Amino acid sequence: MQNLATKFNNLTIQSDFIFKKVMSRKRICMHLLEELLQIKIADISYFEAEKSLEPDYASRGIRLDIIVADDKNTHYNLEMQVNNIKNPDTKNYVLPKRTRYYQALMDIDLLQKGQDYDLLPPTYIIFICVFDFFAKGNYVYTFKKHCLEDLNLELSDEATTMILNTKGTHGNISKDIKSFYDYVNNHIINSDFTRQIDDEISYLKLDSKVRREFMLLEARLLDERREGKAEGKAEEKLATAKRLLNMGLSVQDVAKGTSLSVEQVENLKAEQK
Repeated sequence: MQNLATKFNNLTIQSDFIFKKVMSRKRICMHLLEELLQIKIADISYFEAEKSLEPDYASRGIRLDIIVADDKNTHYNLEMQVNNIKNPDTKNYVLPKRTRYYQALMDIDLLQKGQDYDLLPPTYIIFICVFDFFAKGNYVYTFKKHCLEDLNLELSDEATTMILNTKGTHGNISKDIKSFYDYVNNHIINSDFTRQIDDEISYLKLDSKVRREFMLLEARLLDERREGKAEGKAEEKLATAKRLLNMGLSVQDVAKGTSLSVEQVENLKAEQK
C-alpha cells in the first residue's frame, strides 16, 4: 500500500488518472479547447469521464478519457497518450487506426436509431502525445478528409483528428498551449493557465476520496492483469497439450506434463477426432 501511496503522490498530468480529473474542471478544459482551436466557447457539458463505448458483445470496447460538447453541439474527445505503442505481431504503430476506431465508435454513440446521418454533430478526436509520432517537429498535426484528385476538395463530414506533439519545435500555437506543452513535458509553470493546472493537481492529491479512488483503480487494474496472465497460461497449457497429443503421447503423460487434469486432456483428444 505504501508503494501505491508513493505512486499517487508522484502522479503528473501525464497520468491518465490525473489528466481526467484535471480536464473534468470546466474552466481548464474550456480554456484548453479555446486556445487550441482559437475559438470562443460559451459553455461545455460533460459526458462521463472515461466513458466506455461497446457497440456489441463481439466488438472491441474502448474507454475514452474525456468527452465534452460545447454550446454549438461540437463534440470533443481528449486523450493523453504517453507511449507510442506498437503491435508486437505486425510491428505497426497503433495510433493512426486507434484514432479511426475512436471516431467510429463516437459516431455510433452520437447517432440514435432512426436518426438521419446529417444529424451527426461535428467532432474532434484530440490526442495529446508526449512524442512526435510523425517526426516532423510540428506542434500540431490536424487531419481532415481531402480528395486525392483535387486536394482543395474537402469531404465535409465535420470530423477532425488532431495529434498534438508536446515535443514540437514549430507551428502556430498560442502562448498558453506552448506553456501547457512545457508543463506536460517538464512540469514547468510559466503561465497563469499552467498555475491553475498545477494548483488543481495539488488539491486533488490532498483529497482523500481521490486518493482512495486511485487505490481502488490500481487494485482493479492489477486484478485484470493477473486474470489476463492466468488466462494466457491456461491457453498455453492447452496448446502444449494439443501438440503433445499430436505427437502420440498418452493422455496420462500429457496430463502429467502440462498439469492439466486427465478429463481436460481427454476432452481435447475428443475434439481433435
